[in-house]
Amino acid sequence: MTPRRKAPAAPAGRPDGRPLRRRVLGAMVGVATLAVTLFAIPLGVAMERLYHDDSAAALGRDASWIAAVVPDDVLSGRVPSVTLPRGLPSRLAVGFYGGGGQRIAGQGPARSDAATDALDGQVHEDIEHGYLVVAAPIPSDEKLAGVVRVALPYGTVRARVVRAWILMAALAVTVIGLAAAFALRQSARLAAPLEDLTMSAEALGSGDFSVRTPRSDVREANAVGVALEATARRLGDMLDRERAFNADVSHQLRTPLTGMLLGLESALSRPDADLRAAIGTAVERGERLRTTIEDLVRLRRGGGDGERLDVRALVEEAAAHGRGTLTDDDRRVTVSLPAEVPEVVASAAAVRQILHVLLDNAAVHGAGDVAVEVSDLGDGVAIEVSDQGPGIPEGRDVFAGPSHDGHGIGLPLARSLAEAEGGRLILRRPAPPVFSLLLPTR
Repeated sequence: MTPRRKAPAAPAGRPDGRPLRRRVLGAMVGVATLAVTLFAIPLGVAMERLYHDDSAAALGRDASWIAAVVPDDVLSGRVPSVTLPRGLPSRLAVGFYGGGGQRIAGQGPARSDAATDALDGQVHEDIEHGYLVVAAPIPSDEKLAGVVRVALPYGTVRARVVRAWILMAALAVTVIGLAAAFALRQSARLAAPLEDLTMSAEALGSGDFSVRTPRSDVREANAVGVALEATARRLGDMLDRERAFNADVSHQLRTPLTGMLLGLESALSRPDADLRAAIGTAVERGERLRTTIEDLVRLRRGGGDGERLDVRALVEEAAAHGRGTLTDDDRRVTVSLPAEVPEVVASAAAVRQILHVLLDNAAVHGAGDVAVEVSDLGDGVAIEVSDQGPGIPEGRDVFAGPSHDGHGIGLPLARSLAEAEGGRLILRRPAPPVFSLLLPTR
């Protein structure tokens, strides 16, 4: 199990709102409490009524039993005491009532409304003086002889109801407690992935693009984690490309700027220098530098996509740039083009910069004539730049960055530009060096 990371300190801009843990806990405990309440109250009322009816039914049976076995002369008042049937509960208060509801013998009030009602020949129940009372008629051969009244302290019935309510309350508290425990577990289960995502997002905002979110058993949180990791990787890759682009651009701009400054400084240091010619050369180099800057800015903004590329004109322009960078008068730049050049859809700025990089490297680090050759490959066009120099040392990856002697300046940028246009830039031969730019036809 992945150890839980320590939660970060609350940021100053923490959003308002209740925590998810508290929301889930409150919702689940509230629902459980409401369900228990809606279930327990009707059940308690029904149970209270059930106990009441059960006690009244038991009293009715006892009253009917006594009425069936008691002798008729009990109601004459001549019998000082009455022998009740065995098996009756000891808490019962039994009384005998005659006409008008007046007590003749036994226990009970002098007059009973329930006994009066029972003179109609039916069993009646009532609550009198804190007692649950049931009155049953005593039949005789000729007419209704009287009424037997059986009473039970109502506190006995209420005690049963109270015990039932206490039991239900204990069960309700147990159920709500279990619901609270389950809610705590579920709230932690639901909130923990979001807390992990929050920490990962804060780490990403701090510049950590290697964030990895712990997996949980919540599918939606895992989906967000996967998306966050993919976003972090894309941002990291984009930042790496931005850094590499900036570094390569600085190399690409530094070389012509350095050449222009060196030419001006050389002209100023020589008394017999042709300042007009030096200024003209500097202006020409400045124009080329401005074109380079405009191309790089356009490429940085993503402009130029989908242009129909005039390969012939672009190669001639690049060759003219290469001739301007050659300091040795014995070196030449030759161009070889087929009669028909296939149409290529690519960014002219990107291809121009790639050719400038290749020609600048050939001018600075190569030797002999520089050749630019365009070939029709059927499904693509190859533009090759070669010179007669010693070439690239074995095992040296010139596309990884410049070496200590300067080989490879701008080549990583050139390769990334070629790949952005759907093409490839390769070193076809290390010595004498031949670089090949492959662009697909569309």
